[in-house]
Amino acid sequence: MSSQNQFHLLRERRFNFYFLTQFLGAFNDNVYKNALIILFTYQTAILTLYDTHTLVNLSAGLFILPFFLFSATAGQLADKYEKSQLTRHIKFLEIIIMLLGTLGLYFNNVPLLITALFLMGTQSAFFGPIKYGYLPQHLRPHELIGGNALVETGTFLAILLGTLTGGILIALPSSNLTWVSTTVLTIALLGYLASRQIPITPAVAPNLVLNWNPFTETWRNLRFLAERRTLFLAVLGISWFWLIGGVYLAQLPNYTKLTLGGNEQVVTLLLTLFSLGIGLGSLLCDRLSDHKVEVGLVPLGALGITLFSLDLSYAYTQPTTSELLGITAFLQTPGSWRVLIDILLLSASGGLYIVPLYALIQQRTEPTHVSRVIASNNIVNAFFMVLSAILAIILLNLGMTIPQLFLTLAIANIFTGFYIFYLVPEFSTRFFIWLLIHLLYRVEKTNLDRLPEQGACLIISNHVSYLDALIIGGCLRRPVRFVMHYKIYQIPILNFIFKTAGAIPIAGIQEDKLIMETAFDQITTALQAGEVVGLFPEGRITRDGELQTFLPGLRKIIDTYPVPVLPMALCGLWGTFFSRERGTLKIPKRLWSKIALKIGDLIPPEQVTLRTAHQQISELRGNWK
Repeated sequence: MSSQNQFHLLRERRFNFYFLTQFLGAFNDNVYKNALIILFTYQTAILTLYDTHTLVNLSAGLFILPFFLFSATAGQLADKYEKSQLTRHIKFLEIIIMLLGTLGLYFNNVPLLITALFLMGTQSAFFGPIKYGYLPQHLRPHELIGGNALVETGTFLAILLGTLTGGILIALPSSNLTWVSTTVLTIALLGYLASRQIPITPAVAPNLVLNWNPFTETWRNLRFLAERRTLFLAVLGISWFWLIGGVYLAQLPNYTKLTLGGNEQVVTLLLTLFSLGIGLGSLLCDRLSDHKVEVGLVPLGALGITLFSLDLSYAYTQPTTSELLGITAFLQTPGSWRVLIDILLLSASGGLYIVPLYALIQQRTEPTHVSRVIASNNIVNAFFMVLSAILAIILLNLGMTIPQLFLTLAIANIFTGFYIFYLVPEFSTRFFIWLLIHLLYRVEKTNLDRLPEQGACLIISNHVSYLDALIIGGCLRRPVRFVMHYKIYQIPILNFIFKTAGAIPIAGIQEDKLIMETAFDQITTALQAGEVVGLFPEGRITRDGELQTFLPGLRKIIDTYPVPVLPMALCGLWGTFFSRERGTLKIPKRLWSKIALKIGDLIPPEQVTLRTAHQQISELRGNWK
């Protein structure tokens, strides 16, 4: 599992036609939208009747408006009905909408053109909840992060290519309207044909009673979201990304012209790097997270956004001529490469930031509500995108330069990040664990898929170092509540991590009977709630590297609440810095030591004994301490 990257999904029918459908949809939206904006800006026949600025701003607003009006209804439909059929209906409507847009182009009919654009936004609003609700129904847990990474990569590349294509086609010296019309109709038809190959995706809430009032349903969805704190803050995190991304995408043309002294070629270069960076960061998520939903990457992405936004605000070039520079001349200007690297790494950080948040929503939302939560996310996203435009207009009109606007975003991102990570310490805790493991060790993992995807389970392991719980928890795709000696639980700094992860402190009966009894009560409660509990049956860290006798606590847990037991062994940690060789912490001989986590077969509760559990872990570990 760990050796297979996300690109294998593109060869499988459960994903490839869905991916192609959403890619073509995003591509077509931007071909039509950008062609229309350029047409409104430069078409003299239209300019005699309408104000250019009014048309351009109206177009942008009408494309966003449907997300406010129809997302709540779209989320209900996506949960109530089978998704592949809904997708086919939506893609067929795209053909009709593009026919309407074509008529508008040929007759220079602005109301018709604007209506078609509004309907394109409506179609996108209805497809959005299906787009993200589809993934958890067809992808396995270890594929969820990779699937989302491909979707985000495809979406941003489609936006880029669609924007460029629309601009190129409408700028052709002759037959430009014919080319635009032919292109959007052809893409709409291809999207419909691709949608017909999407596998059946059963309804998750077929008995849902539809509420056709978009305002009351929107409020109900937002209340549902607000009651689930982690999901709500994940949505706010995604929306904050769209606010930042919206500002950058909107300001890059003027930033290029006014600050960098570049022409349209340089604008295209920066937009291309921005889209490629999003794709690069998104695809890196699957590798860095080892195919699991790793929210620890979110703070890493937020840190990158802040650092490269800060640097970009000071990285402007100094043009040596009043004429706008082409790509070749721009690349020869001092500081130009610094700008390009900042744009690329800023957007790559955005990919690292946003993909785990989408996957987290899909993973932790009740299956019957995924599409409605995604619909709520789309509403909040749309609000933040509108807010980004308003804030940019206000700040720039107050005299702020575009680099100063980028600096303001960087500073705001610091405070926003701290606020979100303070409210949901799981993000920062997982980041610390991810960073610690990847700096200190190279972990070889085997049979991670043997951990049940759902339901209660007790995992047991040998105890070699103070970081055992962090290493195991950082490798597994499900949260684990570890039982650990209360003195280890109280270690400064690590205590924050253990507490945030829901670790259960325990003591021997001779040390503190109350702590021990409280621990067993918490273990039983966690197992009854279907959680994964981690236990080190030896009761203490080994002092000689060998597997010690198992204490009877394991048997007591199984007798109280019978659950399957998953044995695993940590190898290679003995003698490293956090082990207790010679009774003290070792000075590390090297960083990035190779260690291993080996997972055995699941043991039914009726077959669990101290002897069999000890034997299985001993066999898994072998001679590698």
